Amino acid sequence: MSVEVWTYLFVTITFMLYLYIGWRARVRESAGFYVAGQGVPAIANGAATAADWMSAASFISMAGLISFMGYDGSVYLLGWTGGYVLLALLLAPYLRKFGKYTVPDFVGDRYYSDVARIIAVIAAVFISITYVAGQMRGVGIVFSRFLQVDIEVGVGIGMVIVCFFAVLGGMKGITWTQVAQYSVLIVAFLIPAGAISMRLTGWPVPQVGLVGSDIIQRLNEIQTDLGFAEYTQPYQSMNLLNMVCLTIALMCGTAGLPHVIVRFYTVKNVRAARFSAGWALLFIAVLYTTAPALAAFARYNLIESLNGKTIEDIHAMEWTQKWEKTGLLGFDDKNGDGVITLSPDKAASELTIDADIIVLSTPEVAGLAPWVVALVAAGGLAAALSTASGLLLVISSSIAHDIYYRLINPAADEARRVLVGRVMVVAAVGVAGFFGVNPPGFVGEVVAFAFGLAAASFFPIILLGIFSRRVNREGAIAGMIVGLGFTATYIVGTQADKMIPGLDAPLFGLWCFGISAKGIGTVGMLLNFIVTLAVSAMTPKPPAEVTAIIDAVRLPDHVSRAVILDEATE
Repeated sequence: MSVEVWTYLFVTITFMLYLYIGWRARVRESAGFYVAGQGVPAIANGAATAADWMSAASFISMAGLISFMGYDGSVYLLGWTGGYVLLALLLAPYLRKFGKYTVPDFVGDRYYSDVARIIAVIAAVFISITYVAGQMRGVGIVFSRFLQVDIEVGVGIGMVIVCFFAVLGGMKGITWTQVAQYSVLIVAFLIPAGAISMRLTGWPVPQVGLVGSDIIQRLNEIQTDLGFAEYTQPYQSMNLLNMVCLTIALMCGTAGLPHVIVRFYTVKNVRAARFSAGWALLFIAVLYTTAPALAAFARYNLIESLNGKTIEDIHAMEWTQKWEKTGLLGFDDKNGDGVITLSPDKAASELTIDADIIVLSTPEVAGLAPWVVALVAAGGLAAALSTASGLLLVISSSIAHDIYYRLINPAADEARRVLVGRVMVVAAVGVAGFFGVNPPGFVGEVVAFAFGLAAASFFPIILLGIFSRRVNREGAIAGMIVGLGFTATYIVGTQADKMIPGLDAPLFGLWCFGISAKGIGTVGMLLNFIVTLAVSAMTPKPPAEVTAIIDAVRLPDHVSRAVILDEATE
């Protein structure tokens, strides 16, 4: 069977599985819709968290970025994995003990302010929309290539699938669907990685093949022969300052991502939150230790397959014909010699390739069986849809729970609250679909922006909200406004030509020490910390009942919150 037939088969089977799970997990009460009834087992929540967090950026883009950037691409690997450890150890257990449904819920109650809650809602929606744009682009790329349909049609199919299980089951349906999606995406990542490792290094385990063979040495030699720097040479695409800023932004952004944080509200208690964090870290490590190996194999394969080949030979390859149709791969014989030559000089290079197709195209480049190629397509869809569903629920819960129920209609019954939540999911799907068709950048870049926004807005407020008794609502409000406002303005201003049709140049350059838009979240985060602490020091302390709650969240479970409250009010 052809790749297309296998892809249709795998996509149909997996999509039917997702729809079935969504139907079986349908809910009617708000606790089930927003936090899955807080009854998800730790290991299942770990798998769901891994799927939620390992988005299209992890599955499709990360290995591609490392493959393109070499040593410098490790910033994504370090930033995202380090950030999850930061979240699991420093924030997640305390947030679960606080016992709220959403991050804006925590912010509103901890900082005893509806204004802070509204700002947190705006930040959550802004971050989630930015993030979901990357996921929908990933869906469009997979459908465009493997099912030979327009990107618009592919995004539309993805929207329908996500909308079905998110509207019916809410967080409960999303959680169990994500467990299935993790299984699909990890198998789809490991099988081709192992096959390519075996072919290039003689080792079936990619991690062993990377360090136990001479593949990196061969790759470095090929690169230098073509005039490129060595694959392992640092600071080729960014300087040290930008590497540090981007790593910190990705780490702290991970710890502040609302759709990941909310996963820890779905378990029974704090102990289960800690165990699910451990399981998630294990599940994540399986993919993240494989990605660097796959990146190196993919680059070696691509150079060997294309460099020095004639135009006729290249166009005779089935995979090049199909990827060219997507517009993400192109060849231009600039010197007219009939041979395609790769060059570090972009003006002279005769190959144009989008980083987002590296993982998806590698099995075809390596000549693997059609079913393996199709499996990768199904895995890419699973990764994109699993994260998209979590983000859509964040948008829905932020508006339906934190705005409608908390501020507009506190008397709303269960049925009305769930109905509003479902309507908001549908609306959010529509917005996500628009950005999937009109994405402001490639998947990894767009997602990096979302991490920067999360680092600049939520991370300082959550961290200080847990560990500082002195930070108050005035400080939190000022800090979030400054951090989010500065970061969003810098990103839009420096990337305006990529985001706004018809604009030929950005509104302004990288005026802040040359820091890129992807790393500027670190500066926004520092501004948030400074402003929050300074304003809090100049304004009244939080009420005694608030500091008592902070103490109770940090103390062991056997210490009664009621006792602390009594002591605080005496």
